[in-house]
Amino acid sequence: MIRLGLVRHAKSDWGDPMLDDHDRPLNERGLHDAPVMAARLAESGFRPDVILSSTALRAKTTAQSFAAAWGVGVRLDERLYGAPADVLLATASESGARTLLVVAHDPGMSLLAGRLSDGEIVHMPTCAVATFTWDADDWDVATALDPSEWTFDTPR
Repeated sequence: MIRLGLVRHAKSDWGDPMLDDHDRPLNERGLHDAPVMAARLAESGFRPDVILSSTALRAKTTAQSFAAAWGVGVRLDERLYGAPADVLLATASESGARTLLVVAHDPGMSLLAGRLSDGEIVHMPTCAVATFTWDADDWDVATALDPSEWTFDTPR
């Protein structure tokens, strides 16, 4: 079985217009939502072997909140920063993990979640979590099929 979790980074802080986009931190709401959503995902029984995260500060911080829920490490991958849906899925597949969580950005996250949910997930708001399960043990097989099940959760 292959399981993929997608997490759009939590709400970021736009307070400093001089700050590079890559370096924007989470705002107060984001710092609240990330551990709440991580706990909810952990309670669902989803447990990743690895967490892949964009190198952007807001994604790293979100990923660290999720990692704390399971005591799992975070692997940073610069390809995930601003990545389109195809790159997000390819990066997940290349990880070799059977169960993993990817923390990244829109619009790629919403587009991938929409594709994998057959258009049911239209938008991934900040800190939204979508999980997808395939009845296959190989990523090449899994990504050629529709998921056998999926879930979607948001902080609000």
